[in-house]
Amino acid sequence: MLVELSIKDFAIIDELSISFEKGLTVLTGETGAGKSIIIDAIGLLIGGRGSSEFVRFGAKRAEIEGLFSIENNHSSLKKLEQLGIEIEDSMLILRRDITESGKSVCRINGKLVTLAIIREIGSHLVDIHGQHEHQHLMAQERHLAMLDLFGKEEITKALKEYKTLYERYIQTSKQLKQLSENEQEITHRLDLIQYQLNEIEKAKLEPNEDEQLFAEKMKLANSEKIYKVVQDSYHALYGEGKGMDWITLAMNQLEDAVDLDKELQAIHETVTQCFYLLEEATFSLSHYVDSIEFDPDRLNLIESRLNEINGLKRKYGTTVTEILEYAAQIEDELDTLVNKDDRIQKLQKQLEELAIDLLLEAKNLSSHRQKVATRLKEAVLKELKELYMEKTVFEIAFNKILSDRNGTIVDGEHIHFYEDGIDKVEFLLSANPGEPLKPLSKVASGGEISRIMLALKAIFSVDQGVTSLIFDEVDTGVSGRVAQAIAEKIFKVSSCSQVLCITHLPQVAAMADTHLYIAKKEQNNRVVTSVAPLTLGEKIDELARMISGVEVTEITRKHAEELLQLASAIKQKTPIPEKLTK
Repeated sequence: MLVELSIKDFAIIDELSISFEKGLTVLTGETGAGKSIIIDAIGLLIGGRGSSEFVRFGAKRAEIEGLFSIENNHSSLKKLEQLGIEIEDSMLILRRDITESGKSVCRINGKLVTLAIIREIGSHLVDIHGQHEHQHLMAQERHLAMLDLFGKEEITKALKEYKTLYERYIQTSKQLKQLSENEQEITHRLDLIQYQLNEIEKAKLEPNEDEQLFAEKMKLANSEKIYKVVQDSYHALYGEGKGMDWITLAMNQLEDAVDLDKELQAIHETVTQCFYLLEEATFSLSHYVDSIEFDPDRLNLIESRLNEINGLKRKYGTTVTEILEYAAQIEDELDTLVNKDDRIQKLQKQLEELAIDLLLEAKNLSSHRQKVATRLKEAVLKELKELYMEKTVFEIAFNKILSDRNGTIVDGEHIHFYEDGIDKVEFLLSANPGEPLKPLSKVASGGEISRIMLALKAIFSVDQGVTSLIFDEVDTGVSGRVAQAIAEKIFKVSSCSQVLCITHLPQVAAMADTHLYIAKKEQNNRVVTSVAPLTLGEKIDELARMISGVEVTEITRKHAEELLQLASAIKQKTPIPEKLTK
Protein backbone atom coordinates (compact mmCIF):
# COMPACT_ATOMS: atom_id res chain seq x y z
CA MET A 1 0.00 0.00 0.00
CA LEU A 2 0.97 3.65 -0.38
CA VAL A 3 2.03 4.73 3.11
CA GLU A 4 3.16 8.30 2.52
CA LEU A 5 3.40 10.77 -0.35
CA SER A 6 5.63 13.87 -0.38
CA ILE A 7 5.24 16.55 -3.05
CA LYS A 8 7.32 19.69 -3.45
CA ASP A 9 7.06 22.48 -6.04
CA PHE A 10 4.65 20.52 -8.22
CA ALA A 11 2.03 22.57 -10.16
CA ILE A 12 0.21 24.69 -7.56
CA ILE A 13 1.56 22.62 -4.64
CA ASP A 14 4.52 24.18 -2.87
CA GLU A 15 5.14 21.46 -0.29
CA LEU A 16 2.85 18.71 0.89
CA SER A 17 3.18 15.46 2.82
CA ILE A 18 0.23 13.04 3.04
CA SER A 19 -0.05 9.84 5.07
CA PHE A 20 -2.42 7.14 3.83
CA GLU A 21 -4.15 4.29 5.62
CA LYS A 22 -5.53 0.92 4.57
CA GLY A 23 -9.03 0.53 3.19
CA LEU A 24 -10.94 3.29 1.41
CA THR A 25 -9.59 6.84 1.48
CA VAL A 26 -11.60 9.58 -0.22
CA LEU A 27 -10.29 12.99 -1.23
CA THR A 28 -12.79 15.80 -1.51
CA GLY A 29 -12.63 19.56 -1.79
CA GLU A 30 -13.68 22.44 -3.93
CA THR A 31 -12.98 22.50 -7.66
CA GLY A 32 -9.42 23.63 -8.37
CA ALA A 33 -8.13 22.85 -4.87
CA GLY A 34 -5.64 20.33 -6.24
CA LYS A 35 -7.30 16.92 -5.86
CA SER A 36 -6.47 15.73 -9.37
CA ILE A 37 -3.01 17.29 -9.11
CA ILE A 38 -2.22 14.89 -6.27
CA ILE A 39 -3.27 11.98 -8.47
CA ASP A 40 -1.19 13.41 -11.31
CA ALA A 41 1.80 13.45 -8.95
CA ILE A 42 1.28 9.76 -8.11
CA GLY A 43 0.97 9.05 -11.84
CA LEU A 44 4.32 10.72 -12.49
CA LEU A 45 5.88 8.89 -9.54
CA ILE A 46 5.08 5.53 -11.14
CA GLY A 47 6.40 6.47 -14.57
CA GLY A 48 3.93 8.83 -16.19
CA ARG A 49 5.07 11.24 -18.88
CA GLY A 50 6.80 14.26 -17.33
CA SER A 51 7.05 17.86 -18.48
CA SER A 52 8.62 21.10 -17.32
CA GLU A 53 5.04 22.44 -17.05
CA PHE A 54 4.64 20.41 -13.85
CA VAL A 55 7.37 22.44 -12.10
CA ARG A 56 5.88 25.15 -9.88
CA PHE A 57 6.50 28.62 -11.29
CA GLY A 58 9.75 30.04 -9.91
CA ALA A 59 11.10 26.66 -8.70
CA LYS A 60 14.11 24.78 -10.06
CA ARG A 61 12.57 21.34 -9.87
CA ALA A 62 9.51 19.39 -8.80
CA GLU A 63 10.09 16.57 -6.30
CA ILE A 64 7.75 13.62 -5.72
CA GLU A 65 8.49 10.80 -3.29
CA GLY A 66 6.32 7.87 -2.25
CA LEU A 67 6.79 5.27 0.49
CA PHE A 68 5.18 1.89 -0.24
CA SER A 69 4.70 -1.11 2.01
CA ILE A 70 4.89 -4.36 0.02
CA GLU A 71 4.35 -8.01 0.92
CA ASN A 72 7.10 -10.63 0.82
CA ASN A 73 5.56 -12.29 -2.24
CA HIS A 74 4.92 -9.05 -4.14
CA SER A 75 5.19 -9.37 -7.93
CA SER A 76 7.87 -6.66 -8.19
CA LEU A 77 10.42 -8.33 -5.87
CA LYS A 78 12.02 -10.49 -8.57
CA LYS A 79 12.68 -7.48 -10.80
CA LEU A 80 14.02 -5.46 -7.86
CA GLU A 81 16.39 -8.32 -6.97
CA GLN A 82 17.67 -8.41 -10.56
CA LEU A 83 18.39 -4.68 -10.31
CA GLY A 84 20.31 -5.16 -7.08
CA ILE A 85 17.84 -3.03 -5.10
CA GLU A 86 17.62 -4.15 -1.48
CA ILE A 87 14.32 -4.08 0.40
CA GLU A 88 14.38 -3.43 4.15
CA ASP A 89 11.38 -3.92 6.43
CA SER A 90 9.19 -4.52 3.34
CA MET A 91 9.42 -0.81 2.46
CA LEU A 92 10.00 0.64 -0.99
CA ILE A 93 10.71 4.30 -1.76
CA LEU A 94 10.10 5.70 -5.23
CA ARG A 95 11.34 9.18 -6.04
CA ARG A 96 11.10 11.29 -9.15
CA ASP A 97 12.49 14.76 -9.75
CA ILE A 98 11.55 16.88 -12.77
CA THR A 99 13.76 19.87 -13.54
CA GLU A 100 12.61 23.16 -15.04
CA SER A 101 14.13 21.97 -18.35
CA GLY A 102 11.89 18.88 -18.32
CA LYS A 103 14.60 16.34 -17.43
CA SER A 104 13.55 13.49 -15.12
CA VAL A 105 15.63 11.76 -12.45
CA CYS A 106 14.19 8.50 -11.06
CA ARG A 107 15.28 6.56 -7.96
CA ILE A 108 14.13 3.41 -6.21
CA ASN A 109 15.38 3.05 -2.62
CA GLY A 110 18.00 5.68 -3.43
CA LYS A 111 19.35 3.88 -6.52
CA LEU A 112 19.18 5.68 -9.87
CA VAL A 113 17.01 3.85 -12.40
CA THR A 114 15.60 4.57 -15.84
CA LEU A 115 12.08 5.84 -16.42
CA ALA A 116 11.21 2.49 -18.04
CA ILE A 117 12.21 0.62 -14.87
CA ILE A 118 10.29 2.88 -12.50
CA ARG A 119 7.29 2.55 -14.85
CA GLU A 120 7.58 -1.26 -14.73
CA ILE A 121 7.85 -1.36 -10.93
CA GLY A 122 5.14 1.31 -10.57
CA SER A 123 2.69 -0.77 -12.60
CA HIS A 124 2.81 -3.39 -9.81
CA LEU A 125 2.24 -0.80 -7.09
CA VAL A 126 -0.53 1.55 -8.26
CA ASP A 127 -3.38 1.28 -10.74
CA ILE A 128 -4.96 4.65 -11.61
CA HIS A 129 -8.43 4.81 -13.15
CA GLY A 130 -9.55 8.21 -14.32
CA GLN A 131 -12.58 9.46 -16.18
CA HIS A 132 -11.02 8.30 -19.45
CA GLU A 133 -9.74 4.94 -18.25
CA HIS A 134 -12.73 3.28 -19.94
CA GLN A 135 -11.07 3.99 -23.28
CA HIS A 136 -8.41 1.43 -22.37
CA LEU A 137 -10.70 -1.04 -20.63
CA MET A 138 -13.12 -1.08 -23.50
CA ALA A 139 -10.56 -1.44 -26.29
CA GLN A 140 -11.13 -4.78 -28.00
CA GLU A 141 -7.43 -5.60 -28.22
CA ARG A 142 -7.26 -5.80 -24.41
CA HIS A 143 -10.19 -8.15 -23.91
CA LEU A 144 -8.34 -11.40 -24.61
CA ALA A 145 -5.68 -10.55 -22.00
CA MET A 146 -8.41 -9.70 -19.49
CA LEU A 147 -10.14 -13.02 -20.14
CA ASP A 148 -6.84 -14.91 -19.69
CA LEU A 149 -6.18 -12.98 -16.48
CA PHE A 150 -9.58 -13.92 -15.07
CA GLY A 151 -9.06 -17.61 -15.81
CA LYS A 152 -5.30 -17.77 -15.30
CA GLU A 153 -5.46 -20.88 -13.09
CA GLU A 154 -6.81 -23.06 -15.91
CA ILE A 155 -5.64 -21.10 -18.97
CA THR A 156 -1.96 -20.67 -18.05
CA LYS A 157 -0.99 -24.31 -18.70
CA ALA A 158 -2.81 -24.52 -22.04
CA LEU A 159 -1.38 -21.15 -23.12
CA LYS A 160 2.15 -22.24 -22.18
CA GLU A 161 1.84 -25.46 -24.20
CA TYR A 162 0.54 -23.50 -27.17
CA LYS A 163 3.35 -20.93 -26.98
CA THR A 164 6.04 -23.63 -26.77
CA LEU A 165 4.75 -25.21 -29.99
CA TYR A 166 4.20 -21.77 -31.55
CA GLU A 167 7.89 -20.90 -31.10
CA ARG A 168 8.90 -24.09 -32.96
CA TYR A 169 6.38 -23.28 -35.68
CA ILE A 170 7.75 -19.74 -36.13
CA GLN A 171 11.37 -20.95 -36.16
CA THR A 172 10.58 -23.57 -38.81
CA SER A 173 8.68 -20.96 -40.86
CA LYS A 174 11.71 -18.65 -40.79
CA GLN A 175 14.04 -21.42 -41.93
CA LEU A 176 11.71 -22.32 -44.77
CA LYS A 177 11.36 -18.69 -45.81
CA GLN A 178 15.12 -18.19 -45.85
CA LEU A 179 15.58 -21.21 -48.10
CA SER A 180 12.68 -20.42 -50.41
CA GLU A 181 13.27 -16.71 -51.02
CA ASN A 182 15.91 -14.84 -53.02
CA GLU A 183 17.80 -17.44 -55.04
CA GLN A 184 20.56 -14.92 -55.84
CA GLU A 185 21.33 -14.25 -52.18
CA ILE A 186 21.45 -17.98 -51.48
CA THR A 187 23.93 -18.47 -54.37
CA HIS A 188 26.15 -15.69 -53.00
CA ARG A 189 25.94 -17.19 -49.53
CA LEU A 190 26.83 -20.61 -50.91
CA ASP A 191 29.94 -19.23 -52.63
CA LEU A 192 31.01 -17.37 -49.51
CA ILE A 193 30.74 -20.24 -47.05
CA GLN A 194 32.37 -22.63 -49.57
CA TYR A 195 35.36 -20.26 -49.77
CA GLN A 196 35.49 -19.88 -45.98
CA LEU A 197 35.29 -23.62 -45.39
CA ASN A 198 38.04 -24.32 -47.94
CA GLU A 199 40.29 -21.70 -46.32
CA ILE A 200 39.82 -23.19 -42.84
CA GLU A 201 40.22 -26.80 -44.03
CA LYS A 202 43.36 -25.90 -45.98
CA ALA A 203 44.98 -24.66 -42.76
CA LYS A 204 44.51 -28.12 -41.15
CA LEU A 205 44.13 -26.67 -37.69
CA GLU A 206 44.47 -28.75 -34.54
CA PRO A 207 42.62 -27.97 -31.28
CA ASN A 208 44.67 -25.61 -29.04
CA GLU A 209 47.40 -25.51 -31.68
CA ASP A 210 47.89 -21.77 -31.26
CA GLU A 211 48.52 -22.10 -27.52
CA GLN A 212 51.06 -24.90 -27.99
CA LEU A 213 52.88 -23.04 -30.76
CA PHE A 214 53.04 -19.86 -28.72
CA ALA A 215 54.58 -21.75 -25.78
CA GLU A 216 57.17 -23.32 -28.07
CA LYS A 217 57.91 -19.94 -29.63
CA MET A 218 58.59 -18.40 -26.22
CA LYS A 219 60.98 -21.27 -25.39
CA LEU A 220 62.92 -20.98 -28.66
CA ALA A 221 63.06 -17.19 -28.62
CA ASN A 222 64.52 -17.23 -25.07
CA SER A 223 66.72 -20.33 -25.38
CA GLU A 224 69.99 -18.51 -24.51
CA LYS A 225 68.53 -16.99 -21.35
CA ILE A 226 66.97 -20.31 -20.34
CA TYR A 227 70.33 -22.11 -20.93
CA LYS A 228 72.20 -19.69 -18.66
CA VAL A 229 69.56 -19.86 -15.88
CA VAL A 230 69.44 -23.68 -15.90
CA GLN A 231 73.25 -24.00 -16.12
CA ASP A 232 73.73 -21.64 -13.15
CA SER A 233 71.12 -23.55 -11.18
CA TYR A 234 72.87 -26.86 -11.89
CA HIS A 235 76.29 -25.59 -10.85
CA ALA A 236 74.87 -24.08 -7.68
CA LEU A 237 73.77 -27.57 -6.62
CA TYR A 238 76.31 -29.97 -8.11
CA GLY A 239 80.12 -29.84 -7.77
CA GLU A 240 82.78 -29.73 -5.13
CA GLY A 241 81.77 -27.48 -2.25
CA LYS A 242 78.33 -26.80 -3.78
CA GLY A 243 74.83 -27.27 -2.40
CA MET A 244 74.62 -31.04 -2.64
CA ASP A 245 77.93 -31.47 -0.78
CA TRP A 246 76.67 -29.42 2.17
CA ILE A 247 73.36 -31.29 2.27
CA THR A 248 75.29 -34.61 2.18
CA LEU A 249 77.37 -33.43 5.13
CA ALA A 250 74.25 -32.45 7.09
CA MET A 251 72.59 -35.77 6.33
CA ASN A 252 75.64 -37.79 7.50
CA GLN A 253 76.06 -35.71 10.66
CA LEU A 254 72.42 -36.16 11.60
CA GLU A 255 72.67 -39.90 10.95
CA ASP A 256 75.41 -40.14 13.58
CA ALA A 257 73.43 -37.99 16.03
CA VAL A 258 70.29 -40.13 15.72
CA ASP A 259 72.05 -42.92 17.65
CA LEU A 260 72.50 -40.45 20.51
CA ASP A 261 69.03 -38.82 20.45
CA LYS A 262 66.03 -40.49 18.82
CA GLU A 263 64.13 -37.16 18.67
CA LEU A 264 66.41 -36.21 15.73
CA GLN A 265 65.09 -39.16 13.70
CA ALA A 266 62.29 -37.15 12.04
CA ILE A 267 64.63 -34.29 11.12
CA HIS A 268 67.13 -36.75 9.66
CA GLU A 269 64.45 -38.37 7.52
CA THR A 270 63.31 -34.95 6.21
CA VAL A 271 66.86 -33.95 5.22
CA THR A 272 67.41 -37.34 3.61
CA GLN A 273 64.22 -37.00 1.54
CA CYS A 274 65.27 -33.50 0.46
CA PHE A 275 68.70 -34.84 -0.56
CA TYR A 276 67.25 -37.46 -2.89
CA LEU A 277 64.71 -34.99 -4.34
CA LEU A 278 67.46 -32.44 -5.04
CA GLU A 279 69.70 -35.13 -6.47
CA GLU A 280 66.95 -36.08 -8.91
CA ALA A 281 66.45 -32.40 -9.73
CA THR A 282 70.17 -31.96 -10.57
CA PHE A 283 70.00 -34.92 -12.94
CA SER A 284 66.93 -33.37 -14.61
CA LEU A 285 68.70 -30.01 -14.92
CA SER A 286 71.69 -31.74 -16.51
CA HIS A 287 69.47 -33.49 -19.07
CA TYR A 288 67.58 -30.26 -19.75
CA VAL A 289 70.84 -28.35 -20.42
CA ASP A 290 71.90 -31.01 -22.89
CA SER A 291 68.53 -30.76 -24.69
CA ILE A 292 68.54 -26.99 -25.14
CA GLU A 293 69.30 -25.88 -28.69
CA PHE A 294 68.60 -22.76 -30.73
CA ASP A 295 66.80 -23.59 -33.98
CA PRO A 296 66.13 -20.40 -35.98
CA ASP A 297 64.49 -22.36 -38.80
CA ARG A 298 61.97 -23.89 -36.40
CA LEU A 299 61.32 -20.44 -34.86
CA ASN A 300 60.63 -18.96 -38.30
CA LEU A 301 58.31 -21.83 -39.12
CA ILE A 302 56.36 -21.26 -35.90
CA GLU A 303 56.15 -17.51 -36.56
CA SER A 304 54.77 -18.20 -40.02
CA ARG A 305 52.21 -20.68 -38.70
CA LEU A 306 51.05 -18.30 -35.97
CA ASN A 307 50.65 -15.50 -38.53
CA GLU A 308 48.48 -17.82 -40.61
CA ILE A 309 46.36 -18.73 -37.59
CA ASN A 310 46.03 -15.08 -36.52
CA GLY A 311 44.79 -14.24 -40.02
CA LEU A 312 42.04 -16.85 -39.61
CA LYS A 313 41.24 -15.54 -36.12
CA ARG A 314 40.54 -12.08 -37.49
CA LYS A 315 37.88 -13.62 -39.75
CA TYR A 316 36.38 -16.57 -37.94
CA GLY A 317 37.02 -16.52 -34.17
CA THR A 318 39.30 -15.44 -31.35
CA THR A 319 40.70 -18.95 -30.75
CA VAL A 320 41.43 -22.05 -32.84
CA THR A 321 38.55 -23.78 -31.03
CA GLU A 322 36.12 -21.04 -32.13
CA ILE A 323 37.41 -21.26 -35.71
CA LEU A 324 36.82 -25.02 -35.78
CA GLU A 325 33.34 -24.55 -34.29
CA TYR A 326 32.55 -21.96 -36.97
CA ALA A 327 33.79 -24.39 -39.64
CA ALA A 328 31.43 -27.08 -38.31
CA GLN A 329 28.57 -24.57 -38.33
CA ILE A 330 29.05 -23.44 -41.92
CA GLU A 331 29.62 -27.02 -43.01
CA ASP A 332 26.11 -27.83 -41.77
CA GLU A 333 24.78 -24.72 -43.51
CA LEU A 334 26.61 -25.71 -46.71
CA ASP A 335 25.02 -29.13 -46.60
CA THR A 336 21.62 -27.50 -46.13
CA LEU A 337 22.09 -25.12 -49.06
CA VAL A 338 23.56 -27.75 -51.39
CA ASN A 339 20.62 -30.01 -50.63
CA LYS A 340 18.21 -27.07 -50.53
CA ASP A 341 15.33 -28.71 -52.34
CA ASP A 342 15.37 -31.75 -50.07
CA ARG A 343 15.65 -29.49 -47.06
CA ILE A 344 12.70 -27.37 -48.24
CA GLN A 345 10.56 -30.47 -48.63
CA LYS A 346 11.48 -31.65 -45.13
CA LEU A 347 10.76 -28.23 -43.63
CA GLN A 348 7.43 -28.00 -45.46
CA LYS A 349 6.45 -31.38 -44.08
CA GLN A 350 7.58 -30.37 -40.58
CA LEU A 351 5.64 -27.11 -40.86
CA GLU A 352 2.47 -28.92 -41.95
CA GLU A 353 2.76 -31.35 -39.04
CA LEU A 354 3.46 -28.49 -36.62
CA ALA A 355 0.47 -26.55 -37.97
CA ILE A 356 -1.84 -29.51 -37.32
CA ASP A 357 -0.50 -29.94 -33.77
CA LEU A 358 -0.59 -26.19 -33.19
CA LEU A 359 -4.21 -25.97 -34.30
CA LEU A 360 -5.08 -28.74 -31.83
CA GLU A 361 -3.36 -26.79 -29.04
CA ALA A 362 -5.11 -23.60 -30.18
CA LYS A 363 -8.50 -25.30 -30.10
CA ASN A 364 -7.74 -26.71 -26.65
CA LEU A 365 -6.82 -23.20 -25.51
CA SER A 366 -10.03 -21.83 -27.04
CA SER A 367 -12.06 -24.49 -25.25
CA HIS A 368 -10.60 -23.44 -21.89
CA ARG A 369 -11.19 -19.78 -22.72
CA GLN A 370 -14.84 -20.38 -23.60
CA LYS A 371 -15.43 -22.08 -20.25
CA VAL A 372 -13.75 -19.18 -18.47
CA ALA A 373 -15.79 -16.74 -20.59
CA THR A 374 -19.00 -18.25 -19.24
CA ARG A 375 -17.85 -17.65 -15.68
CA LEU A 376 -16.62 -14.15 -16.48
CA LYS A 377 -19.94 -13.30 -18.13
CA GLU A 378 -21.81 -14.40 -14.99
CA ALA A 379 -19.45 -12.40 -12.77
CA VAL A 380 -19.86 -9.23 -14.86
CA LEU A 381 -23.65 -9.53 -14.94
CA LYS A 382 -23.69 -10.02 -11.16
CA GLU A 383 -21.60 -6.88 -10.67
CA LEU A 384 -23.75 -4.89 -13.10
CA LYS A 385 -26.93 -6.05 -11.38
CA GLU A 386 -25.60 -4.69 -8.09
CA LEU A 387 -25.00 -1.41 -9.93
CA TYR A 388 -28.67 -1.28 -11.11
CA MET A 389 -27.93 -2.46 -14.64
CA GLU A 390 -29.95 -5.65 -14.20
CA LYS A 391 -31.45 -5.47 -17.69
CA THR A 392 -28.02 -5.32 -19.26
CA VAL A 393 -27.00 -8.14 -21.60
CA PHE A 394 -23.27 -8.92 -21.60
CA GLU A 395 -21.65 -11.37 -24.00
CA ILE A 396 -18.10 -12.44 -24.85
CA ALA A 397 -17.81 -13.05 -28.58
CA PHE A 398 -15.25 -15.50 -29.98
CA ASN A 399 -14.04 -15.33 -33.57
CA LYS A 400 -11.34 -17.42 -35.18
CA ILE A 401 -8.67 -15.29 -36.81
CA LEU A 402 -8.73 -16.19 -40.50
CA SER A 403 -6.28 -15.00 -43.11
CA ASP A 404 -6.62 -15.03 -46.89
CA ARG A 405 -2.90 -14.42 -47.20
CA ASN A 406 0.20 -15.47 -45.33
CA GLY A 407 -1.84 -17.93 -43.33
CA THR A 408 -1.33 -21.68 -43.11
CA ILE A 409 -3.95 -23.91 -44.70
CA VAL A 410 -5.20 -26.34 -42.06
CA ASP A 411 -8.33 -28.40 -42.57
CA GLY A 412 -9.11 -26.31 -45.65
CA GLU A 413 -8.94 -22.97 -43.77
CA HIS A 414 -6.33 -20.22 -43.93
CA ILE A 415 -5.37 -19.96 -40.27
CA HIS A 416 -3.07 -17.22 -39.02
CA PHE A 417 -1.47 -18.31 -35.76
CA TYR A 418 -0.57 -15.63 -33.22
CA GLU A 419 1.53 -15.75 -30.09
CA ASP A 420 -1.55 -15.95 -27.85
CA GLY A 421 -3.65 -18.27 -30.04
CA ILE A 422 -6.18 -17.96 -32.85
CA ASP A 423 -8.99 -16.36 -30.85
CA LYS A 424 -10.34 -12.89 -31.35
CA VAL A 425 -12.29 -11.99 -28.23
CA GLU A 426 -14.53 -8.97 -27.80
CA PHE A 427 -16.82 -7.88 -24.97
CA LEU A 428 -20.30 -6.95 -26.21
CA LEU A 429 -23.06 -5.21 -24.28
CA SER A 430 -26.65 -4.14 -24.60
CA ALA A 431 -27.52 -1.67 -21.85
CA ASN A 432 -31.26 -1.49 -22.56
CA PRO A 433 -33.93 -4.02 -23.57
CA GLY A 434 -34.45 -4.27 -27.32
CA GLU A 435 -31.07 -2.81 -28.19
CA PRO A 436 -28.63 -4.98 -30.14
CA LEU A 437 -25.34 -6.09 -28.63
CA LYS A 438 -22.59 -3.55 -29.31
CA PRO A 439 -18.86 -3.38 -28.58
CA LEU A 440 -18.10 -1.70 -25.26
CA SER A 441 -16.42 1.14 -27.12
CA LYS A 442 -19.84 2.05 -28.61
CA VAL A 443 -21.50 2.54 -25.21
CA ALA A 444 -22.28 6.27 -25.08
CA SER A 445 -23.75 7.08 -21.65
CA GLY A 446 -21.22 8.45 -19.18
CA GLY A 447 -23.07 6.88 -16.25
CA GLU A 448 -23.15 3.49 -17.97
CA ILE A 449 -19.45 3.73 -18.80
CA SER A 450 -18.60 4.47 -15.16
CA ARG A 451 -20.58 1.49 -13.91
CA ILE A 452 -19.22 -0.91 -16.52
CA MET A 453 -15.67 0.18 -15.79
CA LEU A 454 -16.21 -0.21 -12.04
CA ALA A 455 -17.78 -3.65 -12.51
CA LEU A 456 -14.80 -4.82 -14.53
CA LYS A 457 -12.33 -3.35 -12.04
CA ALA A 458 -14.13 -5.00 -9.14
CA ILE A 459 -13.48 -8.31 -10.88
CA PHE A 460 -9.95 -7.75 -12.14
CA SER A 461 -8.32 -5.53 -9.51
CA VAL A 462 -7.13 -8.41 -7.29
CA ASP A 463 -5.89 -10.53 -10.19
CA GLN A 464 -3.73 -7.64 -11.36
CA GLY A 465 -1.85 -7.81 -8.07
CA VAL A 466 -1.43 -4.06 -7.57
CA THR A 467 -0.81 -2.55 -4.16
CA SER A 468 -3.13 0.46 -4.47
CA LEU A 469 -6.12 1.38 -6.64
CA ILE A 470 -6.91 5.01 -7.42
CA PHE A 471 -10.28 6.15 -8.76
CA ASP A 472 -10.27 9.70 -10.10
CA GLU A 473 -13.90 10.88 -10.39
CA VAL A 474 -15.12 7.61 -11.92
CA ASP A 475 -18.55 8.34 -10.46
CA THR A 476 -19.19 11.17 -12.93
CA GLY A 477 -22.67 11.22 -14.44
CA VAL A 478 -24.52 9.22 -11.77
CA SER A 479 -26.75 10.06 -8.83
CA GLY A 480 -29.38 8.62 -6.50
CA ARG A 481 -29.46 4.88 -5.90
CA VAL A 482 -26.84 4.31 -8.61
CA ALA A 483 -24.47 6.57 -6.71
CA GLN A 484 -25.10 4.52 -3.55
CA ALA A 485 -24.44 1.29 -5.47
CA ILE A 486 -21.16 2.68 -6.82
CA ALA A 487 -20.16 3.70 -3.31
CA GLU A 488 -20.78 0.20 -2.01
CA LYS A 489 -18.90 -1.31 -4.93
CA ILE A 490 -15.86 0.88 -4.37
CA PHE A 491 -15.90 -0.01 -0.68
CA LYS A 492 -16.13 -3.70 -1.54
CA VAL A 493 -13.01 -3.41 -3.70
CA SER A 494 -11.21 -1.72 -0.79
CA SER A 495 -11.86 -4.79 1.37
CA CYS A 496 -8.66 -6.36 0.06
CA SER A 497 -6.75 -3.50 -1.52
CA GLN A 498 -6.00 0.07 -0.58
CA VAL A 499 -8.29 2.39 -2.55
CA LEU A 500 -7.87 6.14 -3.00
CA CYS A 501 -10.86 7.90 -4.51
CA ILE A 502 -11.52 11.46 -5.64
CA THR A 503 -15.25 11.97 -5.59
CA HIS A 504 -18.02 14.55 -5.69
CA LEU A 505 -20.64 12.08 -4.46
CA PRO A 506 -21.59 12.24 -0.76
CA GLN A 507 -22.59 8.55 -0.92
CA VAL A 508 -19.03 7.56 -1.82
CA ALA A 509 -17.46 9.93 0.70
CA ALA A 510 -19.66 8.52 3.47
CA MET A 511 -18.26 5.01 2.90
CA ALA A 512 -14.68 6.17 3.49
CA ASP A 513 -12.46 4.73 6.21
CA THR A 514 -10.38 7.91 5.93
CA HIS A 515 -11.64 11.23 4.60
CA LEU A 516 -9.03 13.75 3.42
CA TYR A 517 -10.06 17.32 2.63
CA ILE A 518 -8.10 19.25 -0.01
CA ALA A 519 -8.15 23.01 0.37
CA LYS A 520 -6.33 25.94 -1.18
CA LYS A 521 -5.66 29.45 0.04
CA GLU A 522 -3.57 32.45 -0.93
CA GLN A 523 -0.34 33.02 0.92
CA ASN A 524 2.21 35.68 -0.09
CA ASN A 525 0.27 36.18 -3.32
CA ARG A 526 0.64 32.46 -4.19
CA VAL A 527 -1.86 29.61 -4.02
CA VAL A 528 -1.05 27.03 -1.33
CA THR A 529 -2.70 23.60 -1.20
CA SER A 530 -3.25 21.74 2.07
CA VAL A 531 -4.53 18.26 2.94
CA ALA A 532 -6.03 17.31 6.29
CA PRO A 533 -7.97 14.29 7.62
CA LEU A 534 -11.45 15.19 8.81
CA THR A 535 -12.84 14.56 12.26
CA LEU A 536 -16.36 13.17 12.54
CA GLY A 537 -17.85 16.65 12.91
CA GLU A 538 -15.84 18.00 10.01
CA LYS A 539 -16.83 15.01 7.92
CA ILE A 540 -20.51 15.72 8.59
CA ASP A 541 -20.03 19.33 7.51
CA GLU A 542 -18.21 18.27 4.33
CA LEU A 543 -20.90 15.74 3.43
CA ALA A 544 -23.54 18.40 4.05
CA ARG A 545 -21.69 20.77 1.72
CA MET A 546 -21.51 18.04 -0.94
CA ILE A 547 -25.24 17.37 -0.56
CA SER A 548 -26.39 20.99 -0.71
CA GLY A 549 -23.75 22.25 -3.10
CA VAL A 550 -24.13 25.80 -1.73
CA GLU A 551 -24.92 26.37 1.94
CA VAL A 552 -24.77 23.97 4.86
CA THR A 553 -28.00 23.91 6.83
CA GLU A 554 -29.24 21.87 9.74
CA ILE A 555 -31.31 19.82 7.34
CA THR A 556 -28.33 18.97 5.16
CA ARG A 557 -26.24 18.23 8.27
CA LYS A 558 -28.99 15.88 9.47
CA HIS A 559 -29.02 14.24 6.07
CA ALA A 560 -25.23 13.86 6.25
CA GLU A 561 -25.45 12.19 9.68
CA GLU A 562 -28.06 9.75 8.33
CA LEU A 563 -25.83 9.04 5.35
CA LEU A 564 -22.92 8.20 7.66
CA GLN A 565 -25.11 5.94 9.79
CA LEU A 566 -26.34 4.14 6.67
CA ALA A 567 -22.78 3.77 5.42
CA SER A 568 -21.66 2.35 8.76
CA ALA A 569 -24.45 -0.24 8.70
CA ILE A 570 -23.63 -1.23 5.12
CA LYS A 571 -19.91 -1.51 5.86
CA GLN A 572 -20.51 -3.83 8.78
CA LYS A 573 -22.49 -6.29 6.69
CA THR A 574 -20.67 -5.93 3.35
CA PRO A 575 -19.07 -9.30 2.57
CA ILE A 576 -15.75 -9.61 0.79
CA PRO A 577 -16.50 -10.77 -2.79
CA GLU A 578 -15.83 -14.44 -3.48
CA LYS A 579 -13.31 -13.53 -6.19
CA LEU A 580 -11.40 -11.39 -3.71
CA THR A 581 -11.05 -14.21 -1.21
CA LYS A 582 -9.14 -16.49 -3.58
